[in-house]
Formats: sequence, C-alpha cells, structure tokens
Amino acid sequence: MSRQVRLEDDVYERIKAHKRDDESFSDAVARLIGGRSLSDLRGVFDEEQVAEIQDAIEQADQDDRDEVRDIAERFD
Repeated sequence: MSRQVRLEDDVYERIKAHKRDDESFSDAVARLIGGRSLSDLRGVFDEEQVAEIQDAIEQADQDDRDEVRDIAERFD
C-alpha cells in the first residue's frame, strides 16, 4: 500500500540528495529515519550463504508442516 505525502521543497531536496541510486524514496526515508530495509543487507551475504539460509528456512517450514500433520493425526 502506498500513501501520498506532502513535503516542503527543501525537505524533498535533502532526501533526494541522500537517496542512493538503487533505492526508492521510501527506502531512503526509512534508512534516514533509522528504519531498516532489506536493501541494506545487499552484499552482506554471498550466494552460498544465501542458499544455505534459504535451505534452512525451507527445512524449518517442512519441519513445522510435519509437526502439524503429526499432531492432527493424533486427533483422528
């Protein structure tokens, strides 16, 4: 969901001056006010680490599904 906000020209120019080429204005505002953005993590992990993280998440999801199935079977 997006919202329109009204900014004074000087505030807009300050955000624009600090905005990185690869980020949206929303990303820039979040970063500038201390919010974290996923784009802040770009380059933190290499491809192998990303694959390991994805595998771990998928395994945790599967483990959760298996546990729910086992519990449901006890009630059958």
